[in-house]
Amino acid sequence: MNFGKNKQDELDQSKNFPPHCYTTPSNVSHPLPYLLKTGLENKFILLHISFHLKSVIPKAESKSFFPERNIFSSRSDSTCKIPLGVTVEPTEVCTYEKSGQESSDDTDGSHDGFRDNYFDVDYCDSEPTDVSSSRQTLPVFRNAERTSNDNGTSATQPAEGNPPVDPLLRLTGAGSDELVNVLTIEASDSTFSDGSDLHEGKYFNTKKDLKRKLSDIAMKGNFEFRIRKSNRSLWVIECIDPNCSWRLRASKIVPESTKFVIRKYVGVHSCSLLNRNANHRQATYVVIGEQVAPQYVGVEKGPSPKGVQNFARTELGAQISYYKAWRGRKHAHTLIRGSPEQSFHVLPSYFHMLEKLNPRTVTRIEVDGESRFKYLFLAFGVAIRGFRYMRKVVGIDVTFLKGQYRGVLLVATAQDGNGQCYPLAWGIVDSENEDAWSWFLTQLKEIIGDTDELALISDRAPSIKKAISTVFEKAHHGACAWHVAQNIKNKFKCADIMGSYWSAVNAYRCEDFTGYMIEISNRYPRVAEYLENEVGFEKWSQCHYPGLRYNITTTNMVESLNSMLVNARDFPYVALLDVIQEKMSKWWNDRWIVAMAITTPLTPSRESELRPRFAQSNGRHTSQLNPITYHVKGGELEGMVDIFNKTCTCKEFDIDKLPCVHAVAAAHHTQVSVYSLVSPYYTKEYICLHTVRLYIQSDHNHNGIFPMKSSQG
Repeated sequence: MNFGKNKQDELDQSKNFPPHCYTTPSNVSHPLPYLLKTGLENKFILLHISFHLKSVIPKAESKSFFPERNIFSSRSDSTCKIPLGVTVEPTEVCTYEKSGQESSDDTDGSHDGFRDNYFDVDYCDSEPTDVSSSRQTLPVFRNAERTSNDNGTSATQPAEGNPPVDPLLRLTGAGSDELVNVLTIEASDSTFSDGSDLHEGKYFNTKKDLKRKLSDIAMKGNFEFRIRKSNRSLWVIECIDPNCSWRLRASKIVPESTKFVIRKYVGVHSCSLLNRNANHRQATYVVIGEQVAPQYVGVEKGPSPKGVQNFARTELGAQISYYKAWRGRKHAHTLIRGSPEQSFHVLPSYFHMLEKLNPRTVTRIEVDGESRFKYLFLAFGVAIRGFRYMRKVVGIDVTFLKGQYRGVLLVATAQDGNGQCYPLAWGIVDSENEDAWSWFLTQLKEIIGDTDELALISDRAPSIKKAISTVFEKAHHGACAWHVAQNIKNKFKCADIMGSYWSAVNAYRCEDFTGYMIEISNRYPRVAEYLENEVGFEKWSQCHYPGLRYNITTTNMVESLNSMLVNARDFPYVALLDVIQEKMSKWWNDRWIVAMAITTPLTPSRESELRPRFAQSNGRHTSQLNPITYHVKGGELEGMVDIFNKTCTCKEFDIDKLPCVHAVAAAHHTQVSVYSLVSPYYTKEYICLHTVRLYIQSDHNHNGIFPMKSSQG
């Protein structure tokens, strides 16, 4: 390389001097910047400068923050490395001001009239060590006083009261020879604290806890940090601004432990406010999810992605995108409710605990040939016992799940004597097909039996119809009248005929039913043909139904359960079953309390139906035809009542199993208690028997442990 003559002479002369005896040109006020400049041009000089620094720099009084680095372990001729913790401002290093005269030492004039940047700041990649005793640091000169050497050159001496301080230094030379300490923790306009409660020696149970804490501090402080070193036993971070003083070093207490302790920590920032960033790297979806997760505990829905965005902005000071909020919400769900994979893993243990703590509970899990999940079935023991004391009408329906693995939730529900839905069994299958329905109905048949008295109500899906006819040989299948009505409106576009249709559905006598069907046929012949031939009167009309379906014509009792689970349909399977379990527990407990408070012989809903009939029966004329048959006249319709068989020609008594106005008049005439004519399914005694006070609580973690409590009163 080309050097000026004087520089080359000095180079040659330097070989005969010890490293600390370098001489510098008379116009250079301080030797360090010049030697660094020269060192960038010759590796031989770099070596001597390294020795020179070590010979003149005393040991630090305080323990160094980071271990020693090789100060001139350069990657190239134009790049030198400085110790980690030393901050260099390239635009202020070795600055030469134009003086109007060329320097006699710079004959080529290369350093006149401009500023040179001599440091390409870079950091070592070697693993940190704790050899703080070998660290050599520069003295700090504040308000330095200039003196003259014997040879006329200027030198700088430290002023009184300026002892050496922390080794983190900024090297400057803009018209001055001062070395300014930038790690003075004293309050100033250019520094600020991160506001945390961290300190050296603070312990964390795991590295994850430490990282979560620092991410929280960074988000609330609107600053970013980057990881300098990370492995199983060490974590070193620093502010994203390389000129900032904020940094932290933590490591394991002992190699065998999982606990981390903060070894070194500087909590003061010296970076510019321009580096403050509300949309920074520490605001990851994982951190957001961990922070917002408590808001999903004990609730089904929790904050929406928009709500998560608002939470991050107001509570964490972070601006996040909708997509990141959505991922954070999903991560929070996983933390609270477990992942779908965990759900499949713990499902057998979950069912085992249910069976153990709730007698007669039936659970089934079906897997394929590769032991992968296929179907599940759940029926709580209290529901199975209670079904003996209610009408034998079961509604069956489905709801589609929205979780990662989708699936279909099958529900079988009865209706108690008070008109409330009574869930019997739950199933999860891959899709709504004949095989899945056949498997579910086979399990259901084991707990409710198969008799002529049993009625099954569902929509007209071909898979359900075929599965019911295959599994249940004695039970009667009926179509949901609401689903039939929806098919009529969608297929024939005749919503104005719905009044006549519903009158035909609820008609007790076949004569009345025929009149309504004539109305429908006169206006929409194709609809009448559809109802008679394609659907069949016996499927949707209660007066033509071959079995006993009481006044239950739809599957609304099942639809109410589906609406109850609308917010839980995207949960993992075990979390979904937890919601079901919690709801059932609350329902049975509340209904038991209501049943115990009943003061009338019948349930509240049936009492409200029977009382108006007492008033209507007062104006009726009753005559006895034989010991068990009575003729009741008056009103719009006459009736022949059979007190013994509990029937009436109006058919209302026959279908509902609740005394009609004619039966009430006959009972009053013969001095028979009207309550003796009521089906036992409507009595207080039966409703108390099937509303057993049983509540089940589960507080499961995601390792497959499910501590649960149950009590019965």
